Amino acid sequence: MNKKAMLLGLSLAAAWSGVTLADDKDQIRDRDQKQLQTKDQTKTQDQTRTRDQERLTTGRELMTPEERQQQRIKMRKAKTKEEREKVREEHHEEMKERAKEEGKSIPENLPAGGMGGGMGGGMGGGGRR
Repeated sequence: MNKKAMLLGLSLAAAWSGVTLADDKDQIRDRDQKQLQTKDQTKTQDQTRTRDQERLTTGRELMTPEERQQQRIKMRKAKTKEEREKVREEHHEEMKERAKEEGKSIPENLPAGGMGGGMGGGMGGGGRR
C-alpha cells in the first residue's frame, strides 16, 4: 500500500513539474516575443526620427554623411527647445555660407518649428486625452 501511495505521489509530482515547466517555457517565449517587438518598435522609431531630421536639416545636400551624423548628435545633445533652436540657427548660417561658396542657394530663413518639442507619441500615438 505504501508503495502504491508513494508511486502515485511521485507520478503526480512528476506530472505537476511537467506542467510547471511548460508554463515556464510559455512565459519565457512570451517575454522574448515582447522584447523583440520592443526592439523592432524602437528601431522603427529611430529610423523615422532620423528620416524626419534629415528632411528638416537645412542644406543637408551640402553635407557629408559624417557631417549629417554630427548634426544629429548635436541636436540630440541639446536639452531644451532653445538649445535646439540655437544649434539649428548656427547650422543654417554655416550652410548658407557653404551654399554661397558653391554657387548654390538655400532658403534665407529656417523652416518653421524644426522637429517639434522632442520625443513624440511614438507608435500608436496614445498621447493625453
